[in-house]
Amino acid sequence: MNIGKAASASGVSAKMIRYYESIGLITPAQRSDAGYRHYSADDIHVLRFIRRARDLGFSVHDIAGLLTLWRDQGRASADVKRIATAHITALQRKIDELQGMVATLQTLAEHCHGDQRPDCPILADLDAADGACGCSDGMSVGPRS
Repeated sequence: MNIGKAASASGVSAKMIRYYESIGLITPAQRSDAGYRHYSADDIHVLRFIRRARDLGFSVHDIAGLLTLWRDQGRASADVKRIATAHITALQRKIDELQGMVATLQTLAEHCHGDQRPDCPILADLDAADGACGCSDGMSVGPRS
């Protein structure tokens, strides 16, 4: 099948398929006499594997490692688990960071009057170089000069 059909069948855009080929994540597709890419059922299977791994947030580097392990019938599942648990740790760290951002923004939004006054703790916080407003009243007095 051509790249458009391969994209539809795998859920990976044609642009990403070409990118994955260019970085060596997938083997280059067979070419027709006219130079068109031709993808097999096995190619689609690999692309679906990649799509699922991307949906789970794995990096291209990790996906390359997972593909290598997937293809190796003599692999140790411990090697796969090591990649997955490292990714879980990274995701949890990102979740913690995002939750911290939400908490900070909620606090700032709660302290913002949201009226016609110019004072705004949200802007004051953004203006503070270290993330903490240097204003004694917690309100912005305007841009720093």
